[in-house]
Amino acid sequence: MADTDQQDNGRGLWYGVAAYGIWGLFPLFWPLLEPGAADDILANRMVWSLVAVVLLLVAQRHWGWIRPLLRQPRRLAMLAGAATVISVNWGVYIWAVNAGHVVETSLGYFINPLVTIGFGVLVLKERLRRAQWTAVGIGAAAVAVLTVAYGRLPWIALTLALSFAAYGLLKKQVGLSGLESLAAESAFMFPFALGYLVYLEVSGRGTFGHTVAGSYGLGHSGLLMLSGVITAIPLLFFGAAAVRVPLTVLGLLQYLAPVFQFLIGVAVFHESMPPARWAGFGLVWAALALLTWDALRQVRADRAVRAAAVAPQPAVARESARETVTR
Repeated sequence: MADTDQQDNGRGLWYGVAAYGIWGLFPLFWPLLEPGAADDILANRMVWSLVAVVLLLVAQRHWGWIRPLLRQPRRLAMLAGAATVISVNWGVYIWAVNAGHVVETSLGYFINPLVTIGFGVLVLKERLRRAQWTAVGIGAAAVAVLTVAYGRLPWIALTLALSFAAYGLLKKQVGLSGLESLAAESAFMFPFALGYLVYLEVSGRGTFGHTVAGSYGLGHSGLLMLSGVITAIPLLFFGAAAVRVPLTVLGLLQYLAPVFQFLIGVAVFHESMPPARWAGFGLVWAALALLTWDALRQVRADRAVRAAAVAPQPAVARESARETVTR
């Protein structure tokens, strides 16, 4: 049984690496969809995501969750909100990558855990430990340093972090799996995305199904369709990992995506990283290191408490207890 659990954990770890690795490699994919504009790519991604997820649901025959959901207006409203904020997240991300701001997109996902903690305090009224407060303070200092370094507020990073944190908060309250949530959100986005694609076609700005000599051909349309598949696949891997490995492991794996994005921005696209930006990123990484250390320390403390609660009583304590009962 122990060997089986260890193998299952090993598979879960690789599923998690695959999920966050694919998300981290996204900056290499979106430029392939040019000369499609960001709004064209986003609308296609929304449409083909629903197609991909419906095919997955058909393959799994997984429909039982839909009818109960339709009878819960509050959850439907939260799903509509989640669909809205993830649309903002996707749109800004695609535009930023294709506009040469890959490093700043990685910053958004680096600071996302800090923003999520802030949401926990402001919205869920959670109480923070001292180390968490310190990490949030360092993160705020990092944003100030990076504002000076960029000569502007790092709005791309902040928009990505805020929208994804809001998305996570709504998903937490809805309580659906990744695949179910994507299906519902894609269903909300589908009519708007399809209508927008029709508008692009009528206005002559659409690229799907068109060929332009010397620019793009039918392969471009195939890549636009593929955007739905690459949206769904990492979610499947993530779902497989989430049921096999502890949340602490998933929490550490989440940093793979922004690390890959950062390396791609610097090493592949050769984006500028002057010393002031390195200083800002260094502060962000210091905050995340403190946050990770605190989370691991808390996990160990919780395990020690649980172990003490179920540990057998010493012989002297058991004998004393028996004497008390006898009396």
